[in-house]
Amino acid sequence: MQSILVAPSVRAEVVAVVRDSDLRLSPDLALPRQTVFEVAPAAPLRATLEEDLPRIATIDLTAPPPDVWQRVRNGFAMPDLHSPLVADRQAWYLNRPQMLQQIFQRSRRYIYYIVQELEKRGMPTELALLPMVESAFNPLAYSSARALGMWQFIPSTGKTYNLEQNWWGDQRRDIVASTGAALDYLQKIYEMHGDWHLALASYNWGENAVAKAVVRNQAKGLPTDYLSLTMPGETRYYVPKLQALKNILANPELFGIHLPSVPNEPYFATIDMPATMDVAMAARLAEIPLDEFIALNPAHSRPVMRDTGTSTLVLPTDKVSVFQTNLERYESEDRPLSLWRTHTLRKGEKLDAVANRHGITVAHLKQINSIGRKTRVAPGLNLLVPGPAARISSELIAKLPQTPADSPKTAGKRGKGGKKVVATKGSRGAKGQKAAAGRPRAKAAAKPLRIPATAKNHRKR
Repeated sequence: MQSILVAPSVRAEVVAVVRDSDLRLSPDLALPRQTVFEVAPAAPLRATLEEDLPRIATIDLTAPPPDVWQRVRNGFAMPDLHSPLVADRQAWYLNRPQMLQQIFQRSRRYIYYIVQELEKRGMPTELALLPMVESAFNPLAYSSARALGMWQFIPSTGKTYNLEQNWWGDQRRDIVASTGAALDYLQKIYEMHGDWHLALASYNWGENAVAKAVVRNQAKGLPTDYLSLTMPGETRYYVPKLQALKNILANPELFGIHLPSVPNEPYFATIDMPATMDVAMAARLAEIPLDEFIALNPAHSRPVMRDTGTSTLVLPTDKVSVFQTNLERYESEDRPLSLWRTHTLRKGEKLDAVANRHGITVAHLKQINSIGRKTRVAPGLNLLVPGPAARISSELIAKLPQTPADSPKTAGKRGKGGKKVVATKGSRGAKGQKAAAGRPRAKAAAKPLRIPATAKNHRKR
C-alpha cells in the first residue's frame, strides 16, 4: 500500500481527529502505522516562571497585627477616588507635618475602639479616618453651627440618633455614644445610595441634597458617581481629603511621615459610675491628669457628673483597677464624691454676691452655669456652686467642655438634615470644607439633678 505524505502540522491534526472521534478511514486513505506522529508534551515551564516572577508579599489575616495602623490598612475596602483634588489635599496635609502628627497623636486614644466597631459591622476601616476630616480627632471640637464632637453632630440629627443633650452634658461629644451614632448614620446613607463616596458626600452635605443631585444628573443622562455630581465646594473636597489621608496612611514612608506606634489593644474601658461625682475627683481617683480624663469623658459640661443609674465612666485600661481601689478606700472613709451643691437665686440677690460667697469669680460662675448674654438672671434661677471643701482651680474651669449657648448665624450652606451650617472652628483643612454632621444609642433619658430651672428655661423670648 502506498503511503500518503502529510505535512507535519496536518498529520498532527489528522491524528488528533482520529483519536478523538475514533473514526475509521477507508483502507485507501488510512495512514500506515509507522507514519503516525506523536505530539510531544510541552516542556514544563511552571518552575521556570515561578522563579522569574517577583515575590508578592502576603498578609496573614488570621494573625492580629501588632499595630492598629496595619489593622486599619488590612480593612481598606472602599474604591479609591482618582481626582486631581486628591493630590491637592494630599499636598495640603504633607505641607503641614506638625498638624498631621498632632492628629495622629490625638487619635491614639480612640482609633482602636472605632476600628473594632467598624469590623463588628463589616464596614470599611477607611471610616476610622473620618474624624480626622471632621474634627482632627478633637472630641471637644465645635462649629459655629453648633456641631459638636469628633463626628460633628448638629443638634437635630443628634436627637434623631438619641444623643442626649441637656444642661449637664451633651452626648454628641461622648466617645462611645457618638461613634455608635455616626456608624448607624453612615450605614443608613450607604444603604440609601449603595456607594461609599455618595454616602460620605451625604454625611457632609445631607442625604437629601445628594439624592436630588443624583436625580438631576439622571434626568440629563449624565453619570451619577461622586465626581460627576454638582455639589458645594466643601463637599467636593470632602472625599478627596479622606482619600488623601488614606494614601498617606497606606504608605507613610513614601511621604516621609512617621506614624506614632499605636498598640493593637484597647486604650480605654468603660465602668459604671459609682454615684454623682466631681470631674476632678474622678481624675484624682484614677490617678490620671485632668486633661486625660476630660479627653475620655468629654460629654460632661459641668464640674459635677450626674449619675442617672446608667451612667458610665471611660478610663484608660491600666487605670481601672487603680480607680476601683482608690474608690473603695475613699468611700470607706465616708467622704463625699461630690463637693458641689445647688444654690437658688433669691430675690434681690446678685451674681457677684453669690460668686464672692463661694470663692469664685463672676466669670467662672457664669461659665459653670452657662449664663450668657441672653440668659435672664432672676429669682428662682438654680446655680451650681462649690461647697466649702471644694477645690476650685482655674484649670478645671478653663478645660470644662462647653456647648455653644446661642445658635449663630449661618453662611447659607446646608448640612445634614437640610440644616444650614458653616465651618467648624479648628478642624477645617482648606477651601470651605466642613459641614456639620449629624447622627446610636443613647443612655436612658436622664432626670435632672436639683439644679434647673436651668439657664435654658430662663432665656428671653
